[in-house]
Amino acid sequence: MTETTKTQFNRRRFLAGTAMAGSAAILGAPAYAQDLNGAGTVEIERDISKAVRRNISSFRSLDWQPYFSDLNKGAVLVDTTSRALHYWSEDGNTYKLYPTSVPLTEDLTRLGRTSIVLKDPNPDWRPTPSMKVRNPEWPDYVGPGPDNPLGTRALHLSWTYYRIHGTHDTRKIGRRSSNGCIGLYNQHIEELYTLANVGTQVLLI
Repeated sequence: MTETTKTQFNRRRFLAGTAMAGSAAILGAPAYAQDLNGAGTVEIERDISKAVRRNISSFRSLDWQPYFSDLNKGAVLVDTTSRALHYWSEDGNTYKLYPTSVPLTEDLTRLGRTSIVLKDPNPDWRPTPSMKVRNPEWPDYVGPGPDNPLGTRALHLSWTYYRIHGTHDTRKIGRRSSNGCIGLYNQHIEELYTLANVGTQVLLI
């Protein structure tokens, strides 16, 4: 086997392994990975072959008033039932609606009010020590790029471990497929990244 073939093979094994990280842990428990600064963790999404196969998103436009008292610093509403994310700018002139991936089960779903506390323009990923014990073949670090489970941008929420982020696996969008985070197509998270600010209100319903 050539060195190029080995590299391609190992890359495929890693991508398959990270997709199945949730099933490698105790059944029903989220799989997490430590972030670059060691300050928190980020999710590794489950194998969607065991997720609900129905892929839906509701593109019904909504008004912000029933959900927010104002648009100070803008507002994001994530509807986990319709699997859609709504964004309103602070001046009310910009409204965006995106399909999302949502948590796989009710016990992994956190609802309520939070806010964006960090904008990460180049998400990267590191496995936790326990992940390395279970999967010693996994790399110690995955930099920004096509192998990264967090896609091209990430918006960190005030809830520890929770993000709105991109994904390179577009099959996840419109499905219950995550361990808690909200996923968007990369082109959509890149657009939302430019619109949203640190302090933007976020409500998950």
